[in-house]
Amino acid sequence: MATEIKVNPPFIKLEQFLKFGNIAETGGMAKLMITDGIVEVNGEVCMMRGKKLYNNDKVTVNFEEETEEFICKIEE
Repeated sequence: MATEIKVNPPFIKLEQFLKFGNIAETGGMAKLMITDGIVEVNGEVCMMRGKKLYNNDKVTVNFEEETEEFICKIEE
């Protein structure tokens, strides 16, 4: 089951989402995760750190040991 991460409107950038959701410990780690190609947005590998995420976008991170899914939830 995917973990919901609530953010403020209207969007959040992918790199910020990874940090805000405690998926990456630092901005540098978030950048490496994206450039290493282990992050997918809505089922497609995303190499853009500035990719804008909107309500209900699904972020999948393919770690070595496991795959985790997160849902971007925009708070109204």
